[in-house]
Amino acid sequence: MTTFADLVPSPAGRFDGIERPYSPEDVAKLRGSVPIEHTLAKRGALKLWDLLNTEDYVHSLGAMTGNQAMQMVRAGLKAIYLSGWQVAADANTAGAMYPDQSLYPANAGPELCKRINNALQRADQIEHSEGGAQRDWFAPIVADAEAGFGGPLNCFEIMKAYIAAGAAGVHYEDQLASEKKCGHLGGKVLIPTQAHIRNLDAAR
Repeated sequence: MTTFADLVPSPAGRFDGIERPYSPEDVAKLRGSVPIEHTLAKRGALKLWDLLNTEDYVHSLGAMTGNQAMQMVRAGLKAIYLSGWQVAADANTAGAMYPDQSLYPANAGPELCKRINNALQRADQIEHSEGGAQRDWFAPIVADAEAGFGGPLNCFEIMKAYIAAGAAGVHYEDQLASEKKCGHLGGKVLIPTQAHIRNLDAAR
């Protein structure tokens, strides 16, 4: 019988106490017949987990471009944040400026994550070609998935896109996606707890 540890080898204690409403076999079926390795996401997740368990505080800033992310790593930041507010305001695939209400295309965050990782990979390649990397350019990216842009299937798809783009971690807000507002504004509508758990399970 397949176990979750077989499917996703993880650091000791990483998933202790986690209850799943699905079996390892269910996950294995969804994977398809060809195992796909998402190196940047996997490496970033392990690095982020280590930072969270060994550092008192992990400082990060939001990056809207690959160049900003490169400068952050060069300055010594150990993680990068991908902010939904920044994506809405100035870094979305619609090329528009939106308020922080999840109005931008759902693929905008994963596309920005991909551009950031491409820039970090290029910086690493340049340094490596010049005689060895002086730093680890691949800072883990923690991405804002807003309220998931819909229900469980939307949460699943955006998580899949972020993993493919190389995100190390992703968070979801507990707001009702159709009524999403900036977290600093009043009048937010929370999603029912069981519906949010269902969304998180779909993403996981």
